[in-house]
Amino acid sequence: MFLLQLAVVVLLVAATVVTLAVQARHQGTEKARAEVLAVGEAFANSPGIVQALDSRDPSAVLQPLTERAQKRSGVDGIVVISTDGIRYTHPDPHRIGKHVVKGDPYRKAVRGTALTDSEVTPLGVSVFAEVPVFRPDGSVAGIVSPEIKVKKVNEAVAGQLPVLFGAAGGAVALVAGGSALIGRRLLRQTRGLGPAEMTRMYEHHDAVLHAVREGVLIVGGDGRLLLANDEARRLLELPADAEQRQITDLGLTPGAAELLSSGRTATDEVHLAGDRLVAVNVRPVERYGGPAGSVATLRDTTELRTLAGRAEVARGRLQLLYDAGVRIGTTLDVVRTAEELAEMVVPRFADFVTVELLDPVLRGEESAEASTEMRRTAVSGIRGDPPLYPVGELIRFASTNPVAAGAVGGQAVLESDLADSDGWRAQDPERARRVLEYGIHSLISVPLQARGVVLGTANFWRADASPPFGEEDLSLSEELVRRAALCIDNARRYTREHTLAATLQRSLLPRTLPEQTAVEAAHRYLPAQAGAGGDWFDVIPLPGARVALVVGDVVGHGLHAAATMGRLRTSVYNFSALDLAPDELLSHLDELVAHIDHDEADGQGVTGATCLYAIYDPVSGRCTVARSGHPGPALVDPDGTVTFPDVPVSPPLGLGGSLPFETAELTVPEGSQLVLYTDGLIEDRDRDLDTGIEQLRTALADAVDRTPEATCQTVFATLLPERPRDDIALLVARTHLLDPARVADWEVPSDPAAVSRVRTDVTRQMETWGLDQVASTTELIVSELVTNAIRYGTQPIRLRLLHDRNHLICEVADGSSTSPHLRRAATTDEGGRGLFLVAQFAQRWGTRYGACGKVIWTEQSLHDAAAEPGAGLGDNLLDLWTDTEL
Repeated sequence: MFLLQLAVVVLLVAATVVTLAVQARHQGTEKARAEVLAVGEAFANSPGIVQALDSRDPSAVLQPLTERAQKRSGVDGIVVISTDGIRYTHPDPHRIGKHVVKGDPYRKAVRGTALTDSEVTPLGVSVFAEVPVFRPDGSVAGIVSPEIKVKKVNEAVAGQLPVLFGAAGGAVALVAGGSALIGRRLLRQTRGLGPAEMTRMYEHHDAVLHAVREGVLIVGGDGRLLLANDEARRLLELPADAEQRQITDLGLTPGAAELLSSGRTATDEVHLAGDRLVAVNVRPVERYGGPAGSVATLRDTTELRTLAGRAEVARGRLQLLYDAGVRIGTTLDVVRTAEELAEMVVPRFADFVTVELLDPVLRGEESAEASTEMRRTAVSGIRGDPPLYPVGELIRFASTNPVAAGAVGGQAVLESDLADSDGWRAQDPERARRVLEYGIHSLISVPLQARGVVLGTANFWRADASPPFGEEDLSLSEELVRRAALCIDNARRYTREHTLAATLQRSLLPRTLPEQTAVEAAHRYLPAQAGAGGDWFDVIPLPGARVALVVGDVVGHGLHAAATMGRLRTSVYNFSALDLAPDELLSHLDELVAHIDHDEADGQGVTGATCLYAIYDPVSGRCTVARSGHPGPALVDPDGTVTFPDVPVSPPLGLGGSLPFETAELTVPEGSQLVLYTDGLIEDRDRDLDTGIEQLRTALADAVDRTPEATCQTVFATLLPERPRDDIALLVARTHLLDPARVADWEVPSDPAAVSRVRTDVTRQMETWGLDQVASTTELIVSELVTNAIRYGTQPIRLRLLHDRNHLICEVADGSSTSPHLRRAATTDEGGRGLFLVAQFAQRWGTRYGACGKVIWTEQSLHDAAAEPGAGLGDNLLDLWTDTEL
């Protein structure tokens, strides 16, 4: 607009002055052109010019020549320029050596063309020529450029110019002012863009608007459609004359028309447009400085929704497989694992699920071959009364049944429509009819296979409005069952090992406690949830009416722990036969465990074992206890006081090294209860040791005046965890004291004549106790043992008889540590028959050592006592073995 107005003003001024000025200026310019061209040609063709240009210092030669030629020709200046644009001469010496501006005339002259041109400068019009200087070979050596300034113009024009320029200036000022006001407003609206930029921007925006894959609508404040791009026309199927019409008149759905005409803000609202689903976004434009109205974008989401639906299905199946990996196999129980499979799938994949397993699998065994006889193990469904075979029923599937076909063939079987499955209905027509009437219509049967062995089958059923199973469901069901089968097989293997370990452990633990009168004992053993472990207990009768109480623990579970426990229990039993003190027995056991660990270099040694060994003497009422890394015993007095005696603790077995084991001697009142246990009773992941000890104290205090059996029940009821992580052994023994009237002892001097007096005293004691049936035998045994003690032992010598309920025990003690040995004497030997004779008449005999000598003991059974030998037989025997030697 501004240029148009300026052009009008210029035309008005130019109409007056141009006609006068053009002719005069044209004539003066043409004359100047001719002059500079002539001067340039003359100078370029002057002798010596080429040699000067090619000389080492062209300026030194040519500058004086150009100054003389300039004075003579009357031009304002002569400039000689090299073909590289370097000035060799110039009226202003400071410009010599400077580059010229390589314009179009210069480039033409370098190519060999002479020409003239003009240039308007602040001092006037300057006319110059560009004349090439040629070498003899025709190449251009340089350029001569003369210059003349045109200083005179027509005087008439010059006289009228002030008036004309004044009028033109006023007009220009007026136009410029108006144009400035208008231009400023236009610049504000166009954000500083000129017409060309505005044109380019409009063309660009228009191209983008119609090229994008999103529909764009611009709706006016009155609800009229102002603009719609090609994509919007396609998505909404707009008519060709849609623009400038009301949105409600374009045939859109009511919801879409209401949204577009209301102008309210919307984000990804989905509306139906023909057979497409279109996501609509609407934003009002007033808030951004625009006129009333709104802009809407449209996006076709039909395919996206389809893909999203497929992706959602795939995501759901992946999530189902992930959940199966997490929720199936949380226990090592075969039945529970099958139940987890059935429960996890309903209702996400199937409406009902049944799982059948082979009977050997349920027992932890491995089936030799696939069988069609399986036991239903788990059922789960959306309703609780399906007419399917119940849990626990043994099903013999017919060969035509899809379940049998899948189990024998090892492949999943799909029955999309059970109504058309003759083989399935042939299994049990009546039940099949009820199943179909119940609404179950589709089945997938997948064999449970792991490591190449068929364990059973998993059957997925759909009912009611659920779609029938398809081929895509087959692969998902196979993957689900594959994962479940591995879990079931792991549980089966665990069941087998657990059963073996439990069987082994039960065979190694005492089935019944031996008869003895020192204590009344009861016991409990409970394997851990993880399987049988290495806990054990024992009650071992000892000579002298004593009894050994043992509790031990081998770390770990399974076959190795159970086998190690058996080895240690057998060792303890054998060591106790030597009648060792508790600390000595534990020392031997510690050394044995160390040897086992050293010898078994394959890592199957005893990784940790503890033991508590106690000997109770009913004659003295004292109990000697030693322990190796094991919890100490609890003692319940007859009045109900519960204490935990301070028994020195030694390192666990195998770690003792050279350290001696310590013992503690406890005085136990008659009727007290000694409670021995393993750490599984008082320790648990949810209960620390101190809490377990206090709970045990409370349980034992409540069990006062109860039998050991009742005490075991009370303790287990109070302390037993719901899912014990360790096996538990508990041994409760109520102590008894031997009646002092049933104990007789004598000091024996080192005089052989004392033997007869001792025999007499023993015979009298037998009569007092009413043991006439064993009097003669006892007299013989006492005679031999006392004689040996006098002959080979040292003082003090003592004889003690113990009348137990079932046995008569004879003990001869002396201060010597010499060990007697049983041997068969030759017919010519004078002695050596004493111990042989004792061994023949006693049920058991042996030797035990103490701090001050040894004790030789014999034990005779009172219930199975043989008939009293005849007098003649006794005399003959005494005549045959007159001497007894060690």
